[in-house]
Order: sequence, then structure tokens, then C-alpha cells
Amino acid sequence: MNPIKIDELKIVHQEKKLVECSFVIHKSLALVGQSGSGKSLILKTLLGNVDSGLQVVLRKEADFLWSIGQNVSLIPQNPFTALSPLTKIKDQMFLRHQRVIEIFDWLGLDEKLLNRYPSELSGGQLQRVVIAMALGFDPKLLLLDEPTTALDPRSKKILIELLKMLQEKLGFAMLFVTHDMGVATQLCEDICVLKEGMIVEEGKMSDVFANPVHPYTRKLIAADFSHREFRT
Repeated sequence: MNPIKIDELKIVHQEKKLVECSFVIHKSLALVGQSGSGKSLILKTLLGNVDSGLQVVLRKEADFLWSIGQNVSLIPQNPFTALSPLTKIKDQMFLRHQRVIEIFDWLGLDEKLLNRYPSELSGGQLQRVVIAMALGFDPKLLLLDEPTTALDPRSKKILIELLKMLQEKLGFAMLFVTHDMGVATQLCEDICVLKEGMIVEEGKMSDVFANPVHPYTRKLIAADFSHREFRT
């Protein structure tokens, strides 16, 4: 897969710079940092979903359309809020039926689930439905907004292996936004550490994790992210 370059991304609110960074997604990149570091703002920008009042400048590849459903798709943190509770699954897919069946098969989902409402599915099934929706339009870039936050260790491992399998099959790049360094090391090859909207350290996951240079990175690695986020 070709690297995806995010060049000179700037997000400004009333002349206050909230984000100013550049990074490259080769295959799988973890963007880590505390709450308020700018992770969510970057995700919204890449989806073309920018809050009013914010000024965004992004030097982007001419042939890359930053719009959800075309080249960029999102797997949200909470699958329960991503689906309409009053609409059957089949009416929320917006894909050809044969395409839905194909993706459901990859994800180990029964076709019968299409005629059910979200409340009739387990949490794991809902999460896979949301993944199916995200992959339906063959994205070049898959954004992951902390989808493992509410999962137990076994469910986290299953999701990580599933995403790796799908990436090998479909060839998309992944940007994983998280505060969980443990999951980041299992899923991603590269890492960028974000602090107050700026990248303070980046590199191969194994190198940064084994020998963090920036004090902030060292604190993040030392923190217990299975229970809480690190806060300054």
C-alpha cells in the first residue's frame, strides 16, 4: 500500500493554534496522547467533519478525497451510538446486498442478523456490524477511534486479530487513535505521540516503546492505561 501523508495540518480556533503536525501512515499508525491532546480534532478533520468556528489548513494529496464513505471510513468508540436503534440492520448498511453478505462472511456474521434491530444483537455483533459498514466502500484509510476502550482483554485480542486479518485481505491503512499503549503495540507498526496538538515523538513502535526519548512519552508508557488516561 502507498503511504498516506498528512502534511502541515493546522487547526486554529480564534487565532489559537490547537493542532499543528505532520505524519505519515505507512501501514498502521497509533496516534497516542492524553485527553485534550488533539486526537479527536485530527480524526474529525480527516473525515471532513470540522466543528464550526475552527479554521483548518491541510496540504493533502491531490488524488485523495478526504470524505467518509469514499477513501476514509471510521470505526467509532461505541458501536451502540453508531446505529439507529429503531432501524433494522439491513436498512443501515447502504450497500448492495451481495456486498453486505460478502463482508458479513469475512466477519463471521450470520445473514439473519440483517433483519434484526441493534438491541437484538450482542455488543460483539454490533461492533462487527459497524466494522462491516466502515469497510463497505473499500476505504484507503480506516480510522479507529479507541474501539477497544470498553472491551475485556479477550475481546480486545479478538478485535485486534480481526482488524489485522482484514487489513491483509483488503489493503487499507489504519490510523488508531488511543490512550491505550498496550493495545497500540499489538495493532500498530508505527507511533506518533501527541501533546497539546504537536507531535513530540514518533517512530517504529518497537523502538519508541523500548527506548522512549521524550519525558512525556515515558510517562505515557509508565501509566496504567487499562484503567485510566494519563493526565498532566
